Parts: sequence; structure tokens; C-alpha cells
Amino acid sequence: MDTMSLDVFRLLFDFGLVILIWLVQLIIYPSFRYIDRAKLGHWHARYTVLISSVVVPLMLGQALVVGLQVWQRGGALDWMSAALLGLVWLVTFSRAVPLHDRIARHAEPDSHLEALVRWNWARTVLWTVIFIAGWWSAGGR
Repeated sequence: MDTMSLDVFRLLFDFGLVILIWLVQLIIYPSFRYIDRAKLGHWHARYTVLISSVVVPLMLGQALVVGLQVWQRGGALDWMSAALLGLVWLVTFSRAVPLHDRIARHAEPDSHLEALVRWNWARTVLWTVIFIAGWWSAGGR
């Protein structure tokens, strides 16, 4: 695949994830505070299945494209994006997923919801920087 096509795919994945993460951070996670605690577990289970059907393909696609860019082009922005993407995955699977699991088990949902919002700021900033780096490397300067 040529670098121009990879840049287009990269921008699509990056843009999708940066819009999604800002919606999650500013609207979706804070809205969990307003759901009746007796209904939160049911809604949360439904939410995680639905959001995963959007997030997982985007994350896998982004990782594939960034990996291909590192392999084919290997520029500084490609390597930086790969490193930042590794951090996103680390925060996702070491912090966000366990917090979602605790919320699903109804274990102190308020404190876990607050922790989820706090930890999600890291992913929000990282995905925003990844989007900017992808846009920049595609010639968006």
C-alpha cells in the first residue's frame, strides 16, 4: 500500500478515535453519574458491548496502519505515534478496562466512575496528540 493511501486511512482512524474519545470524556462518562445506581449495572453492560463494537475495530485499524507506516516509512512522527499508541493501549487495558469491570460488578460505582473519568483524560490527550501527529505527517501543516 502506498504512503498516500496509508495517510488517508490513518487520518480516518485517528479522526474517528479522537472524536469518539472526546465524546466519551465530555458527555458519556460524566452522564453515568446521573443513572440510577440500581440501573447502572444493566446500562453499563449494554454500553460496553455497544461501544466495543465501535472502538475495537477503530483501535485495531489504527494500530495496523501506524504499524505499516513505521515499517514502510519509519519517520520520527510514525515512531512517536506508535509509542503514544502503545501508551493508549497500556492505559486502556491496565486502567480503563479494570475500572469498567469494577463498575459492572457494582463495586463502589461512584469512586470507580470518578477514576474512569480521571484516567480517561490520559487517553483523550494521547489520542488527540496522535491525531495531530498523523495530520502533520500527512502534510496537514
